[in-house]
Amino acid sequence: MTVIGVHASHEQVHPSELLAAVRRAEEVGFDAAMSSDHFSPWSARQGQSGFAWSWLGAALQATGLPFGVVNAPGQRYHPAIVAQAIGTLGAMFPGRFWAALGSGEASNEHITGGGWPRKEVRNARLRECVDVIRALLAGEEVSHDGLVTVDRARLWTRPEVPPLLVGAAVSEETARWCAEWADGLITVNAPRERLERLVGAYRDAGGRGAVRLQVHLSWAESEEEARAVAHEQWRSNVFPPPVCWDLELAEHFDVVSERVSVDEVARVVNVSSDPGWHAKVLREYVELGFEEVYLHHVGVEQGRFLDVFGERVLPEVRS
Repeated sequence: MTVIGVHASHEQVHPSELLAAVRRAEEVGFDAAMSSDHFSPWSARQGQSGFAWSWLGAALQATGLPFGVVNAPGQRYHPAIVAQAIGTLGAMFPGRFWAALGSGEASNEHITGGGWPRKEVRNARLRECVDVIRALLAGEEVSHDGLVTVDRARLWTRPEVPPLLVGAAVSEETARWCAEWADGLITVNAPRERLERLVGAYRDAGGRGAVRLQVHLSWAESEEEARAVAHEQWRSNVFPPPVCWDLELAEHFDVVSERVSVDEVARVVNVSSDPGWHAKVLREYVELGFEEVYLHHVGVEQGRFLDVFGERVLPEVRS
């Protein structure tokens, strides 16, 4: 049966409120959760950016849900530190944690002052980080000289079974590349044909493990409010790569999104006041072969969304 989870958006919601939200998500019937890991929000309107790794320990303790996080090792994070964080959560909460690894965005990574590498360099750096993290989780002492440098690192606290390292991809090319090293794949909602090609590229290249989907959606009691919430909170997120990879500040995203329309936002966010419509769309994602689907309501207020989807959407998707 498909896992239906909730996405905890640190860019939009205070971490204390997010903790209450995932506890409520468990109460109303969600199976799992995942978390963003940002240093900066996508817009000054979003206005938050709590530290995901601190929060994950609290969330795993406060619920019985499995959790995942999307992380970019190599610049803001040294891979040995990422391995230690993964290993500690895996040791404390066996079988309940996975990490998706990606090449990152300048909006989070520019803070190091180290410059923003070209995409092919970022991918090569990520590949080195994956090997370092896997070796450390396997109990090896690691030294490495390359795009990242590691000197005689060893994890002293490790889980018996290493958590899954999942590949993050939004293109067929990246999905094929992730198949070389990943224990699964995660992507974001897109038109059906694009998702079919992406999943097919991963599987055809030998990709193993579950394929996961993060779904951006906006629901409210009225269609007008659902559209207004999506536009207010998520219009800075309509830009495809390389724009979303390369802009550095929340203020930059706000400037370039000043003239983005509600209809443009609705191309990347599933917007409707009808829970039945959302259930139908989610079933279509499941039919594409996604074994785990994580719902991200782009509004700041999470409680009503969780209650309505727990009562009216999850049962329909699972029927």
